[in-house]
Amino acid sequence: MIALDGVSKVYRGADGEVRALDDVSLAVAAGEFVAVRGASGCGKSTLLLTVGGMVRPTAGTVSLDGRDLYALSHAERARLRAERIGFVFQMFHLVPYLSALDNVLVPVLAGMRPGRGEAAAVLERLGMAERMTHRPPELSTGERQRVALARALVKRPEIILADEPTGNLDPENAAAVMGYLADFHREGGTILVVSHDALAEDHADRTLRLERGQLV
Repeated sequence: MIALDGVSKVYRGADGEVRALDDVSLAVAAGEFVAVRGASGCGKSTLLLTVGGMVRPTAGTVSLDGRDLYALSHAERARLRAERIGFVFQMFHLVPYLSALDNVLVPVLAGMRPGRGEAAAVLERLGMAERMTHRPPELSTGERQRVALARALVKRPEIILADEPTGNLDPENAAAVMGYLADFHREGGTILVVSHDALAEDHADRTLRLERGQLV
């Protein structure tokens, strides 16, 4: 389903080059849960954004079902992301002046199909039935992460890409969020999660390690 072949990403700045990814090759099958572990700064986020069609690699190819993502136009990649991929980020990226329910409905602005009833149902499933009208500043860190997860799930994506989804959470909330991702996997979804901790390993089909931009 997802395939990276010889992918490198080099950032160039005033202090020289930083090789965030270095000749990475990786395949993730449909319905597979793959965790990638590594220390901060090893290239995990760059890997995820490259897979998601958001950061063009310096070398190599990234394909989804045999289609080279970066041979597509910007609009075609955006449409593919909207239709097939859900993103979950460590920093949540919620709109502070919208309610939890309206934050989940943000994908509707991109032409996606979910309505208020479906968004509410996803929040209820994630234990947020009593918090739907609250705005992000009124929610706990764990509740904000569940809203971010609901926003990804409401699109009914085939793939979830999760970047340190438990990094800001206490152990109880971290276990709950990872459990919700495991539920998505059991229902046939494909997951690629990058993390510096071991929690995802309990649910993943396999775990890889990234060091200095290389899979080892």
